[in-house]
Amino acid sequence: MGMFRPGRARSLVLSMLALILVCTVYLYWSPITASSTVSVVPSTAFEVPLAERQKDFWKALQPIIERHNPNCPSPDKLADASAAHFDPTKDQPRPDVTGMSEEGVKAMEDAHASFLEDVKNAGKNLKPVHTPGKRGLVSTAGAKYLPVFVSSLRMLRRAGSTLPVEVYMKDAGEYEKRVCNEVLPMLDARCLVLGDVVGKSVIEHYQLKIFAVLFSSFEEIMWMDADCFPLGKPEELLDSEPFTSNGLVTWPDFWGSSASPLYYRVSRQEVPPMTARQSSETGIFLVSKKTHLLPLLLAAYYNYYGPSHYFRLLTQGGPGEGDKETFLQAATAVGASFYAVSERVQAIGHSKDDGLSGSAMAQSDPREDFALTSQGKWRTKDPAVALPPRIFFVHANYPKFNPGDNLFGQGWETTPTLKQDGSDGRAWTAPSDTLKRFGYDVERAYWEEIKWVTCNLEGSFKSWEHKAGLCRRVEEYWHNVFAETHNDDPKFTQDS
Repeated sequence: MGMFRPGRARSLVLSMLALILVCTVYLYWSPITASSTVSVVPSTAFEVPLAERQKDFWKALQPIIERHNPNCPSPDKLADASAAHFDPTKDQPRPDVTGMSEEGVKAMEDAHASFLEDVKNAGKNLKPVHTPGKRGLVSTAGAKYLPVFVSSLRMLRRAGSTLPVEVYMKDAGEYEKRVCNEVLPMLDARCLVLGDVVGKSVIEHYQLKIFAVLFSSFEEIMWMDADCFPLGKPEELLDSEPFTSNGLVTWPDFWGSSASPLYYRVSRQEVPPMTARQSSETGIFLVSKKTHLLPLLLAAYYNYYGPSHYFRLLTQGGPGEGDKETFLQAATAVGASFYAVSERVQAIGHSKDDGLSGSAMAQSDPREDFALTSQGKWRTKDPAVALPPRIFFVHANYPKFNPGDNLFGQGWETTPTLKQDGSDGRAWTAPSDTLKRFGYDVERAYWEEIKWVTCNLEGSFKSWEHKAGLCRRVEEYWHNVFAETHNDDPKFTQDS
């Protein structure tokens, strides 16, 4: 047996260590391919928790908003703007029924400009909340809107959408444990409480929308009110024009703009003609926080001072005064891109002796609308230039389709569940040409989901406590209206 040589042993050990080092470098520095068996740590694994990001963001934003208080009396209401339908072929005088002193206008103009300057210069102190590249659907719901939201959420999943969902409540009192902890997670949705971020009594119900958008973890957002639902997959809209090149897509209301000329002075814009576009209906919109953070911050400013100053300037008491104009107008104020769907919103309902008893709004597919307007085909000016786009969203706004809130009988003047003879009937039977743009029996599908929610979750919602027999009544209505076909059922395709 040969003599043990320390030098040889040292060389062997060094060789083994070198081999281990080479293998380690190869393992961790070599490119990872799709077929690699080395696990990859998700990019979000080391993110600061969402709640902390939200609080840091609000801690930076709130002082900027409050530092630029309009600091003047509220605008004077001289009258309310009339509910004038949009007419793109005839320019008319802009409603001018709001008064302010020159000092007040100057104070608001200076505050508006300095707010924008501050947020532009905030830099890393105003770090956005969202996870880059993440997309999803955002909504708000609470109390009697929560059962409606769950039905809408099931319609979203029925349409094939896999978008994750965040639903925001105003405060802890609206958080319902069973629904939030058990029901919604099964539908890839989660509840968040805005009051946990902004504190109590800071924002009102109609101001929740913009803060839910800003505090959401999503970078690309499909917003839908609790009473809205899609007929297709909204993520396909996020992958298509007009969203991909504009970053903000809005849908129209029935009415023309009623923004005050004073608003355009405050925001330092040219006053647009009344033929430019309809007013907005923000039950639905698409927005990218990557490209549109500045207009969203300005929309937050408008909403924060909305009840005292901006809601009046943006709508002048016209239909639906509130947050509805703050998103698109904020975009125009900072020169951000946007696409306002041109195809008119359509009321749907059932016929009565005095006309249409409307209970929902039907909004069009923006991709088809964009394809037409890109060719210079504007159906708002001449409906004969092309067939209308298909319907993509339904906003079941009046009444909310909540079986626990007087949905049946004479509880509402629109009587959505009654025929003229007083028997159970469909809510949406007219106009026939709009229903043919649905492509399928949307109302039957919606009631299928309402029935599931009512009969499986009857004892789950706070707003349904002490309201016995809801499932029984919904099943009775379903049997009378949808269990069998009827000769007067509407047609739902163009070729039927």
